[in-house]
Amino acid sequence: MPYRKLGRNMGHRRALLRNIVTSLLMHGKIETTEARAKEINAIAEKMITLGKRNDLPARRQALSYLLDEDVVRDLFDRIGPRYADRQGGYTRILKIGFRRGDAAQMVVVELV
Repeated sequence: MPYRKLGRNMGHRRALLRNIVTSLLMHGKIETTEARAKEINAIAEKMITLGKRNDLPARRQALSYLLDEDVVRDLFDRIGPRYADRQGGYTRILKIGFRRGDAAQMVVVELV
């Protein structure tokens, strides 16, 4: 699934992406590096598309990926219907500068 390794092995990378996508859907906005943001952008779009479908198989697919049942409930009750008339582009990436320690490009990922 991911094209960037992000300096981690497969299990750690999968757990990292699951955590970040869950946090994005929980809070609506997160701050992370640009490489991570580009990876979670596609995954978050797929989760919101599942939320728009609003059927039992879609709910089970979201539950198998996201880490919090409250986030899944929120995805299908609030987030999915909010984007019902939108054909994609549910997230936005805004560059905010460079991290002080290693000069990595930092971005804010937020739901549109």
